[in-house]
Amino acid sequence: MSTKNYCYLLVLMVCIATYSCQNVQKNEAENAPDPQKTADSTLPPLESSLKVAVIGLVHTHVHWILGRDALGDIEIVGIVEPNRELAQQYSDQHGYSMDIVFDSMEELYANVQPEAVTAFNTIYGHLEVVEFFAPKGVHIMVEKPLAVNWEHAQKMAALAKKHGVHLLTNYETSWYGSHHYAFEKVVRKDTIGTIQRMVFHHGHPGPIEIGCNKEFLEWLTDPILNGGGALTDFGCYGANLATWFLQGEHPEKVTCITRQYKPEKYPNVDDDATFVLDYKNTQVIIQASWNWSHNRKDMEVYGKTGYVICANGTDVDILEDEEKEAVSIVAPSLLEGVHDPFAYLARVVKSDYPVAPFDVSAIENNMLVMQILEAAKASAESGKTILWDSFFDADKP
Repeated sequence: MSTKNYCYLLVLMVCIATYSCQNVQKNEAENAPDPQKTADSTLPPLESSLKVAVIGLVHTHVHWILGRDALGDIEIVGIVEPNRELAQQYSDQHGYSMDIVFDSMEELYANVQPEAVTAFNTIYGHLEVVEFFAPKGVHIMVEKPLAVNWEHAQKMAALAKKHGVHLLTNYETSWYGSHHYAFEKVVRKDTIGTIQRMVFHHGHPGPIEIGCNKEFLEWLTDPILNGGGALTDFGCYGANLATWFLQGEHPEKVTCITRQYKPEKYPNVDDDATFVLDYKNTQVIIQASWNWSHNRKDMEVYGKTGYVICANGTDVDILEDEEKEAVSIVAPSLLEGVHDPFAYLARVVKSDYPVAPFDVSAIENNMLVMQILEAAKASAESGKTILWDSFFDADKP
């Protein structure tokens, strides 16, 4: 074969491989379960409730599970919290018995055997939760982000894989009807063309400003226990959603600028972070801040022909083509049974509800999120744009 013909053949093979890869990603997205169905869609009831233990009460998102209506899908069989005063305060608020509160994971497991645990401890503590429960075959859901850094994330993922347990990550935004509606329009139905740009605004006026309790603030504003400030706290949301919409594509370049606008309140961590993620054909901008004038979690997705803007968990503006008028809709709620993190966890563990690669809760998605956060920290510290391949190749032996 001549050199010229060989080159033509090589180019053709690369094109076929690229097309096949794109089709695989598109098929995975199309075939993934859709938690947003019509009102008459139903899921079969679970045969029994999932026995869940809550590990830590110092993350105030824990009120989500403690204050949740009894739906019969989960049963809280134990709580680990060494701070008895905090445990008693939440017991008085939510009505659980102090008899199910234990000082350590070891003490809890000696008394009850949960099928799954939800981690509401420090982000740094997520690794020890996985180290303790994964070898026992107990499934794990951690509060966002997955881990405090890329090193911890790799250890956690390896343990989950070795012991065959689910390791899921929960974000508030995972349960927004608006986001699932946008995913349906943009990824499954391709109504606005190829994604060219995504913009995320996530954050609030600041954890002190909105009244977070001291037990939360002690670690949330600690660079070791939280892994950063606003960069970690709110940068993870946009990284998670972008990875979902782009079906596991990673950026080629990561640039991040952090600021301390309020050093008198947050002397040890950033309180503002702006990410620019450059993908092959897409740019993602994440503005994560403790300096917004109000609480916000909104998303803008721009394709070749139009846009989808999610102002919050329900309200969506759509322009499919500039020749047509934009429309505003209220997105339908998620299907009962997979409508919140704990219903979803129960469904995954008890009835093998599928977790598609790069779904918002999936380990594959959240490993990429941790890489994006790691590269963003390196960019902010060095003042330079991080080249993805060379940065993560350095981790390889």
